[in-house]
Amino acid sequence: TLASPPDPCLNGGLWVGTTCLCPPNMDGPRCEFGASTINLTAELGPFVTMMARVTNRDFSEDMRDTSSLRHRRFAEEFSRTMDGIYRNVSGYRGVRVLSLSRGSVVVNYRVQLRPLPSNTSLDHRALELLAVANAASQPHNCSTSADGLCFTATSVRATRAATPALNYTELCRQHAPANFSRFYFPYRTANGLLCVTNCTLNVPGAFDCHGG
Repeated sequence: TLASPPDPCLNGGLWVGTTCLCPPNMDGPRCEFGASTINLTAELGPFVTMMARVTNRDFSEDMRDTSSLRHRRFAEEFSRTMDGIYRNVSGYRGVRVLSLSRGSVVVNYRVQLRPLPSNTSLDHRALELLAVANAASQPHNCSTSADGLCFTATSVRATRAATPALNYTELCRQHAPANFSRFYFPYRTANGLLCVTNCTLNVPGAFDCHGG
């Protein structure tokens, strides 16, 4: 039998036949570059931590590993599903999958929100998110091969982001690719927070890195 060609992907990238599937915030055909900009604006707002049980997908142990192909593919499908469900919730910013566990697939995830109006309770918004998730229409076919996810949302915890206590430099290092974290620094904009490098365009002090 012919030996498989070596995996050409770097920095945790996964070869999927014709291309490298890069981890978050990695770029390049071989995942050889850190992303020029990491947008952490959503981390500054309030968020709601939720749990859902997806009943028509099978759990495998490698899904616990956030860098595995199975975890990433499931997280992408789940995030797309939730974007569709929550898109009409006021202040909705996005979903981040925190962890996956057995039974069928239990998803611990964070719903990130824009700063709330002063007359809006975060606890009220959290209950709204839970109700919207459980009222969402489910696929008619809930077999494991069906298109679409069948799920129930089971718990909720609301948290106001403690913006003054955040160390922006440390936040950048937490979200930057491990091998590149020392090159990133925080850059506040009028609308949020970016993590950038000296190669990021349109940032004070940046320089042209195309020559290497």
